Amino acid sequence: MKDNGTREMSFLDHLEILRWHLLRAFSSVFIVAILAFVFKEIVFDVIILAPSDPLFFTNRMLCELAQKINLPALCINQVPLSFQNINMSGQFTTHILVSFVTGIVVAFPYIFWEFWRFIRPALYDNEVKHSRGAIFFASILFSVGILFAYYIISPLSIHFLGNYQVSERVENIVNIGSYISTITSIVLAGGIIFELPILIYFLAKVGLVSSDFLIKYRKHSIVIALLLAAIITPPDVISQILVCFPLILLYESGIVITKRLEKNRALENN
Repeated sequence: MKDNGTREMSFLDHLEILRWHLLRAFSSVFIVAILAFVFKEIVFDVIILAPSDPLFFTNRMLCELAQKINLPALCINQVPLSFQNINMSGQFTTHILVSFVTGIVVAFPYIFWEFWRFIRPALYDNEVKHSRGAIFFASILFSVGILFAYYIISPLSIHFLGNYQVSERVENIVNIGSYISTITSIVLAGGIIFELPILIYFLAKVGLVSSDFLIKYRKHSIVIALLLAAIITPPDVISQILVCFPLILLYESGIVITKRLEKNRALENN
């Protein structure tokens, strides 16, 4: 890599540049985390705890659908969960953790942009041209994954896990830390998994995968999608199907992207 096209940069020069990119990325997370810490009522009452409330959008829509098609099982989360804190510093440490996770989620587009700025000088002009929309699409896919996990998977997971009982004598009083770790892990997993087309794009750019390779292992991808769905969702069929179906669509979109890259590469070589 060269510095402004004038001199070859050393390994230490690269580390210095990387350090500043990481510093700016971390600063963006820190700033958003501070704002999330200050406005805790919005972060917790309006966002984090909302999927367990009967008035949450998904819960209301499913209940309305249940009434129309006469299927009561679809009406979920009609009894608000009871939460408790059993550690002296539990609520404070949970507050800090949630603020930090909020910082990562909100600042993700900027973090990805800093990463892009670091690797961009190492790319050729045509590679920069074809990769120009990477930040935009990565941000969109991450946001869609977060929203999908938050509005679809989270309410279903809360309903299943919050109401599951091994015995009627055992009451579910959920620890607030356990609830938040479940929601954050589901939401973050949704955002990361929806980056699959971007990952396939870069792997195809460097020649590690091809459309023939992806088509050949299409059946294997379905099995992997089922396994991932089983990991990030509760063990009920509906939730797993809702997660598995988008994963398969994302994989198929990766095949389309790879074919387009191969077509553009063939045109450039001719």
